[in-house]
Amino acid sequence: MTPQPTFKTYPWLLPLSWLYGLGVAIRNWLFDKHVLKEQSFDLPVINVGNLTVGGTGKTPHVEYLIRLLSPVTQVAVLSRGYKRKTTGYRLATDSSTSREIGDEPYQMKLKFPQIHVAVDEHRPEGITRLTTDEATADTGVVILDDAFQHRYVKPGVNILLTDYNRLFINDLLLPAGRLREPASGKKRANIVIVTKCPKTLKPMDFRVLAKQLALYPYQSLYFTTLNYGDPYPLFTPPSGKTSADHQSSALSSSSTSALASALPLSQQHVLLLTGIAAPQEMAADLSQQCKQLTPLFFADHHAFTDADASLINRSFEALPSPRVILTTEKDASRLRLLDGLSQEVRERLYVMPVKVAFLNGQEETFNSKILAYVRENSRDGRMAQGAHDEPSADRNHLGNRPGTISFRDS
Repeated sequence: MTPQPTFKTYPWLLPLSWLYGLGVAIRNWLFDKHVLKEQSFDLPVINVGNLTVGGTGKTPHVEYLIRLLSPVTQVAVLSRGYKRKTTGYRLATDSSTSREIGDEPYQMKLKFPQIHVAVDEHRPEGITRLTTDEATADTGVVILDDAFQHRYVKPGVNILLTDYNRLFINDLLLPAGRLREPASGKKRANIVIVTKCPKTLKPMDFRVLAKQLALYPYQSLYFTTLNYGDPYPLFTPPSGKTSADHQSSALSSSSTSALASALPLSQQHVLLLTGIAAPQEMAADLSQQCKQLTPLFFADHHAFTDADASLINRSFEALPSPRVILTTEKDASRLRLLDGLSQEVRERLYVMPVKVAFLNGQEETFNSKILAYVRENSRDGRMAQGAHDEPSADRNHLGNRPGTISFRDS
């Protein structure tokens, strides 16, 4: 089973896409010829990005890296803070809001309070601040969130994500499609991950996809899927626990309801409330697990208003009982700030977390490569020494030379 292009493109806009593509090509040529300068740093820098506009699952993959690397070193995540109401460098604190730092950084700081989370539209300056400011000088690795096109930073590992349901090889440049740059931009990636894959993929499917993507010998290809965890209440967590506790809890793909023991999800009428780029896949998955699903979709990163609160209240009241509202962790960061929700809505509004899982037995290989890179390029001599005490999981690693590391698999 391989994906068939079913998404919308707008071929009549191709003349505009050609002009857009020309501008992108000139910019990339200037970087390739070193007219525009890329800056390297003396610590591990991992970028997670894509070629398309939103919807590939960057945040769950960044969170996967946070879980993997936090036991090894001090993790820092740097984002531009899309649609935040501030500018310049901002370090997330316990009192930060999504309006100050953006949805995804707020979500990650809430779930992983032990890491450093910062936003800066100028990534080189953001990395410099993270590694020199007293509060964050212990940073051992920087994870860049959505910086594949921000070429002023040269990451040591460039991870390119592509949605199984909208592979970049089948898409068109903006505005005819959703590509930020031509598919040839894949050449800058060390690792390519096909995300949101069905769990039913067979070995033949993996081979067909690998052939279609036509990666270079120095690139590694992985496949991931998303598992849904136990929904947790946004406003009324059980006694003794906070919403952050629930967000940090282990997720279970087989258990899908923490709503109430007497009312499992299979008996619920669900209002699915989202403001994300591709909610249709989530709706399709959850519709198989509940009695009835009613979608209420807003645009990606939608800023909820008082009028939206009234619409949410009315939509929920129209559902038969038993009823519940499910939303995403990304939307939860904005819904927390929304006034006007009815008391019943607040009591029945639950957050559905997701977590990345690797397919085809690839998790151990991926983990080994990332850990080897971080250890061998660490500023902490003890960590680097620990890496040399054991055989490297990545024999193609070229040492402390960001951007030249090979992640080729046999």
